Amino acid sequence: MVTIKLIAFDLDGTLLDSVPDLAVAADQTVQALGFASVAEDQVRDYVGNGADLLIGRALSQSMQVSPELSPELLKQARVLFDDNYGKTGHKNSHLYPNVRDTLHALHQAGYILAVVTNKPSQFVPDILAQHDIDGFFSEVLGGDAFAEKKPNPMPLNYLLDKYEVTVEQMLMVGDSKNDILAAKNAGCASLGLTYGYNHGEPIQQSQPTYVADNVSQLCEILNVGA
Repeated sequence: MVTIKLIAFDLDGTLLDSVPDLAVAADQTVQALGFASVAEDQVRDYVGNGADLLIGRALSQSMQVSPELSPELLKQARVLFDDNYGKTGHKNSHLYPNVRDTLHALHQAGYILAVVTNKPSQFVPDILAQHDIDGFFSEVLGGDAFAEKKPNPMPLNYLLDKYEVTVEQMLMVGDSKNDILAAKNAGCASLGLTYGYNHGEPIQQSQPTYVADNVSQLCEILNVGA
């Protein structure tokens, strides 16, 4: 691990518990369209693959989006969801324990830090600023920054090229199998966090390079003083 130069972090479920606000927005959206209400514990299972799948799952009340939902309805629902989510002000979201201290320590140690999230780009900068962690990141890539989202390695490949680091010098940190698969597809190491959102599946099943219960353990792995 001494060769690591760039660390890419997922956002939702890794740095930030955003489900409380996502659940409010999803519930308001489905009810406005005449569908059954969704609860926070349901939304906790639905998140992780981008806003389109989240709202499709919420309308379907299932991890599988119903084929009976028309593309027009899904498009309308996405517009409503984005509006509702923006109006939450993200006031119920919060950082997980030790996130800010860990990012500060890594930043001070000279690591290049990036956010690679499937969350729509329009929301990410304000959320990072709201939680006072925006200054730690050299790059912030939302789910619509590229043609493909994680687990596609496209955003990680972009970081490799832009910052001229090798796959051995990059680490992906996340809470879901999409994060671990993205790292594997890019050829880099990964750290899987046991909390967060992974559709009820233990992160160990995705076989990340490292597993941690707290993001602060990253400093121990890298031998960085927090």
